[in-house]
Amino acid sequence: MCEDDEGFLYPAADENTCIECGLCEVVCPVIHVQPDVEKEQRAYLVQHKNEQVLRESTSGGAFTAIARWVLDRGGVVCGAGFSTDFEVVHQWANCYEDLRMFRNSKYVQSRIGNTYKEAKQFLMEGKCVLFSGTPCQLEGLFSFLRKPYENLVTVDVVCHACPSPLVYRKYLEAQKKKIGSEFTNILFRDKYYGYKYSTMSIIGCNDSIEYHEGIDTDIMMRAFFANMSVRPSCYQCAFKKRYRNTDFTIWDCFDVDKFSKELDNDKGVTRILAHSDLANIILKESSSQLKVLEINSNKAVEGVKEMFHSVSMNPKREAFFVDLNLLDAEVCFHKYFPVTLRHRLEKQARLWTARLGLYKYIKKIFKAINGNREIKR
Repeated sequence: MCEDDEGFLYPAADENTCIECGLCEVVCPVIHVQPDVEKEQRAYLVQHKNEQVLRESTSGGAFTAIARWVLDRGGVVCGAGFSTDFEVVHQWANCYEDLRMFRNSKYVQSRIGNTYKEAKQFLMEGKCVLFSGTPCQLEGLFSFLRKPYENLVTVDVVCHACPSPLVYRKYLEAQKKKIGSEFTNILFRDKYYGYKYSTMSIIGCNDSIEYHEGIDTDIMMRAFFANMSVRPSCYQCAFKKRYRNTDFTIWDCFDVDKFSKELDNDKGVTRILAHSDLANIILKESSSQLKVLEINSNKAVEGVKEMFHSVSMNPKREAFFVDLNLLDAEVCFHKYFPVTLRHRLEKQARLWTARLGLYKYIKKIFKAINGNREIKR
C-alpha cells in the first residue's frame, strides 16, 4: 500500500511477481458492487448505563457493549484506535480495559495493516471476532475472507466520508505550534459542552493545556464538513445503502427527542440497524448494560443523508491539496479556513443555545430553512 500526494493509501502491484491471476479484480467490492436488497431489519436506540463509558463514547456507547459480549466469549475485537504518535490504525483488543481506545470517532482514514489476515487466522482458530470500521472497510473484509464465518460479528458506521491522513498530520503539526505541547489525548467528538454541540478536543502534556473547539472554529472539522479533505472515491461511494452485509450499522441520534424523552439528556444516543438475528441476540443479552428502545426501522433512517448519498466535491479541493504540500500547515489552513469574527460569534451563539437547552431547536429551524432552499432550487 503506497501513499499518494493527498495522504491516501492505494495498492501497488509488483509486476515482476504478479502472476496475473485476476483474483484482485474478482473479489473487488467496488468493481462488483452489491445491490441494496431489502431484507428484515430492526432498529434501536441505545444508551450505555455506565456514565464513564457514555462520557468517553461519541454517541451512546453501544459499541462497548457489543464488544464486551464478544470478549465475554473469549473473543477479540478490532477497531480504529490511536498509535503512540496518534496515527489512526486498526488494532486488536482482548480485554475490557483496551476497549477505551475504540471509543470516540476518528475522522481519519485508518490504516488496516494486516488486520484482515489476522482476523482470518483468529476465525480459523475458532475465536469469536468482532471487526468494526467504515462500510468500505467491512466490504473489503468480506471480500478478503470470501466466505461467511459463524464466529464473526461485524459493525459498520454510517460514514460521511473518509478524511485524509495527510490533512490530519498537518493539522497536528499546526496544533502543536499553537498549543506549545505534545499531546496526551485527542478527541474528535468530545462532549465537553454536551453531546449536541461536540468539540475537537486536545489535551496537552500539562493538564492545564486544553483545546476545545467546535465545527465553527476547528480547522480539521471545517475541512471535513466542507468536503475538502476527503478521499476522491467518497464523492461516488459504492457503499451508501440501507441493507448491509454487516450485523450492525451504528450512528448518531441527535433527533432523539422524536423517539424518547428519557434518552434526550444530552449525554449521547446510538442509533442501530440490526441486520441479522445475531445482532438482535447480542443486544438482548447486553440489556443489563444498556437502555434499549426499539423503534420503527423506516423512521430510524428517515432523513439520514449520509446513509444514502455521497458528498459533493468542493471546487477548491484540488488547490487545497496542492497548497497543503507546498505551504506551512498553519498558513495553508488559514488561507482556506480563516477563523473570522463571524465564526467566533457563531461559536458563542451555539454555546449559549446549548447551555440554555435551545440548540436542538435552532438546528431544526436551520435544517428546515436549508431544506426549503433545496426544494426551491
